Amino acid sequence: MKIYDVAAFPNPARVRIALAEKNATDQVEFIDVDVMGGEHRTPAFLAKNPGAAVPVLELDDGTTISECTAITEYIDHAFEGPSLSGKTAKERAVIHMMQRRAEGNLLDAVAAYFHNATPGLGPDLETYQNREWGEKQKERAVGGMRYFDEVLGKQPYVAGSEFSMADITAFAGLAFADFARIEIPEDCNNLQAWREKVASRPSVAG
Repeated sequence: MKIYDVAAFPNPARVRIALAEKNATDQVEFIDVDVMGGEHRTPAFLAKNPGAAVPVLELDDGTTISECTAITEYIDHAFEGPSLSGKTAKERAVIHMMQRRAEGNLLDAVAAYFHNATPGLGPDLETYQNREWGEKQKERAVGGMRYFDEVLGKQPYVAGSEFSMADITAFAGLAFADFARIEIPEDCNNLQAWREKVASRPSVAG
């Protein structure tokens, strides 16, 4: 099994945390993709993921899987360990709902701000930018922080009582927000406490 990624990027970090939670990191070969050099836009990489994004999981039979949620689903079912995507129908539905909210209202919103309203990855890679859209997405990201702060005032984790892939996505979103210089509102105490708790997990801290 191979994973094509860039270790420091937010979405690859999600997959690496999931692997660590399942104690399966040593069962994967990581292949670095030179995104800054445009490798993700080459025909060879586009054959693996037409979306030109990392990470990409490649199985031993040649099957390639992109999109972090899909990759995490595969990891969750392929390896033993605590469930990240839920066991019961209700758990799975709630986790996927909160996972999507963490993507849309936090991680993806931060990414849209970063790629549109800042220099992003530089002029060679940021071939189109819409600053107004980017600034609007910054507002969305801050709104997402406030939403999750409210959620985490009622339960220990993003999707309920157990750590899940929704927490991984939200945590990666906040890390990206740090990089993009979007600050967590000072009054989001629940979110800050949750972040410190997640940061102390071996899969994250290690």
